[in-house]
Amino acid sequence: MAPSRANTRVIVVGGGGTIGSSTALHLVRSGYTPSNITVLDTYPIPSSQSAGNDLNKIMGIRLRNKVDLQLSLEARQMWKEDELFKDYFHNTGRLDCAHGEKGIAGLKSAYQALLAADAGLEATNEWLDTEEEILAKMPLLDRKQIKGWKAVFSQDGGWLAAAKAINAIGDYLRDHGVKFGFGGAGTFRQPLLAEGICIGVETVDGTLYYADKVVLAAGAWSPALVDLEDQCVSKAWVYAHMQLTPREAAAYKNVPVVYNGDVGFFFEPNEFGVIKVCDEFPGFTRFKLHQPFGAKAPKRISVPRSHAKHPTDTYPDSSEVSIRKAVATFLPRFKEKELFNKSLCWCTDTADAALLVCEHPQWKNFVLATGDSGHTFKLLPNIGKHVVELLEGTLAEDLAHAWRWRPGVGDALKSRRAAPAKDLADMPGWRHDEAPRAKL
Repeated sequence: MAPSRANTRVIVVGGGGTIGSSTALHLVRSGYTPSNITVLDTYPIPSSQSAGNDLNKIMGIRLRNKVDLQLSLEARQMWKEDELFKDYFHNTGRLDCAHGEKGIAGLKSAYQALLAADAGLEATNEWLDTEEEILAKMPLLDRKQIKGWKAVFSQDGGWLAAAKAINAIGDYLRDHGVKFGFGGAGTFRQPLLAEGICIGVETVDGTLYYADKVVLAAGAWSPALVDLEDQCVSKAWVYAHMQLTPREAAAYKNVPVVYNGDVGFFFEPNEFGVIKVCDEFPGFTRFKLHQPFGAKAPKRISVPRSHAKHPTDTYPDSSEVSIRKAVATFLPRFKEKELFNKSLCWCTDTADAALLVCEHPQWKNFVLATGDSGHTFKLLPNIGKHVVELLEGTLAEDLAHAWRWRPGVGDALKSRRAAPAKDLADMPGWRHDEAPRAKL
């Protein structure tokens, strides 16, 4: 007889991040006994190593793969209506811009796909064909900088207070009695296997946790923990913050997220007047010889370097140039402002930008939930629901197919981006190891 939800024990590895915290939340909401759920992570929720532990993330409806529309529409409803999440969705709108023949053609194609989706998106998405129409939506842009631009304005878009939303899940889990392991007691070493069946997890301090199901939702760290046969390649993107005065910040209150695929993007300032600016590029890898669990020998893996563990790290010198270009384009009045919190943010790409959510083919009851490809945070409210469906054998066929184990399908190094990632070994300026302290 199959175990019931009430007595099934589940471990969520990487439960301090986006997919992991959402999975733990939906386990509780689905009726699993909270004390039978164990969340493991190197850092407490929101995990300092998670890409979701961020000032803000973009919300929008985009069709990057076949199941993206369904999941985006689910997420939109939950961000607007769910009591746990609705305070963290700032529905300011999203302005997607493009210039140049190729960029405009790509934007037009994406817009047509939204209209053809038969989901009512023609009512919330508007094509802007002139600079005047763009400035009507975002008058604080500089006319000289947007010459020749076209844009799509989405009423569905805006930004998500990312770290605050994950922290709210953490509070919910604690209040309901979910168990946690952090530090050495929360850092994954290997699965515990018995005749090909996963029965738990060992952490780096030697702690043994036993369970009926294990979910590995470790984000960019997943390929370094278990051998994913090159289905995922972890990459870093960059961002920087600027501090506005109260008067400056007031002028930008409630402005839409502005995105241009050849320049970058920025968000309205938060309650403390901090604005986040990002450039846009194919990402940085950090390849090294490494042997994840299940690999027969060391292999070349892109292994993240945690800003939490290396707080003096910043980003490459080239990123300073591209971030400054984004500021000069979007926010020229602030181009002399100091940039701070210059950081790398790690995600992991699959070849087709679809998630990897499936049971491991060799280890029964060991479930993978990773491969965010830089666009999964918007699914924080609902992605865990589908991971629970996988655990219970009820995941919809189209989702199961899109998220299947699929080594050898495509090139995750390039994914669906414009070019392959560059490696940090070739990019000076980002690594700033603290000098050894003098002995007293």
